[in-house]
Amino acid sequence: MAVKKSKSKKASTAKKVKGGKKPLAKKAKSSKKPSKKAAKPAKKIQAKAKKILVKPASPAGRKVKSASKPKKHEVVKIPKAPKPEKIKKEKTKQPAYVPPVLPKIEVSNFPKHKVKTILVSQPKPDNDKNPYIELARKHNLIIDFRQFIKVEGLSSQDFRLQRIEILTHQAVILTSKLSVDHYFRMCNEMRITVPETMKYFCINEQTAYYLQKYIQYRKRKIFFGHGTIGDLVDVIKKNKEEKFLLPVSDVHKEQICDFLDEVKVHYTKGIFYRTVAADLSDIKNLNEYDMLVFYTPAGIKSLKHNFPNFKQGNTRLAAFGYATAQMVKQLGYRLDIFAPNPLNPSMSGAIDTYAKEANKR
Repeated sequence: MAVKKSKSKKASTAKKVKGGKKPLAKKAKSSKKPSKKAAKPAKKIQAKAKKILVKPASPAGRKVKSASKPKKHEVVKIPKAPKPEKIKKEKTKQPAYVPPVLPKIEVSNFPKHKVKTILVSQPKPDNDKNPYIELARKHNLIIDFRQFIKVEGLSSQDFRLQRIEILTHQAVILTSKLSVDHYFRMCNEMRITVPETMKYFCINEQTAYYLQKYIQYRKRKIFFGHGTIGDLVDVIKKNKEEKFLLPVSDVHKEQICDFLDEVKVHYTKGIFYRTVAADLSDIKNLNEYDMLVFYTPAGIKSLKHNFPNFKQGNTRLAAFGYATAQMVKQLGYRLDIFAPNPLNPSMSGAIDTYAKEANKR
């Protein structure tokens, strides 16, 4: 029995020894690990020292790029220069609409005799703020006013021959007060109710405010320029989807149609009224006037119609606008004064310049 107890004691002591080996091994491992950790911070310190030597720190603590040459394996990207076409587009911006350049109008070198009497082919002004009245006071002139043409509205029967349906258009381009009057006159004669959604594009502010005679101004979409159709180019382009109606006379400026063609707008040109020669039988002798002033080609045609045997002689003819000047030459008359020109944009200014030179002699 004693022998058996000794064996059990040996077994228990063996178990204790085997179990005790494990903590000893752990202690050995733990003793090796701190040696590795102690080596790592030394390496980091060396790396930091190298960085300090290669890249000096900036005073503000920011990173400073080294001015050293790039290594062979590094790829340096050079930014591409912009193409010359892009530079041109940025520098030179083309305008939305460029009107065609008209040829120069040549004025005759007829001797400049004194000017005392002038006949203007327009109705007499209502107030004294007209530039011609100031011109008469300045040069001591006698200025008469007489309308050489008259406007007649087209009948609804003649208008239907053009096969124009007004209500199929969503916008109207109005170039004068006459176009406003005859547009609404034709609508009334044809018993057409103009919808409130109609858009109005007027050539100037006066024509736009004149619409108050027929519609409520605040409740409608009205746009206006500063005297030329080119002022409306941006607004018209924004409404390209609309179909435009252009009420004109039988004698009108083709520049407006050229503008609409260039902008590529879908429009219809309709003749709503016509310009005819007025009766001038009460004027016995045109040669009593030193100067005749015309603003429209129809006025020149009225001169030829009423006075077919008129000989110009010393009577000076003044024309405003390219088409009027061309009609003067076409009918065989002499052109002495032309406006607008680089020195005088208005007809009264051109006559003022002429009178200063002529009346000195």
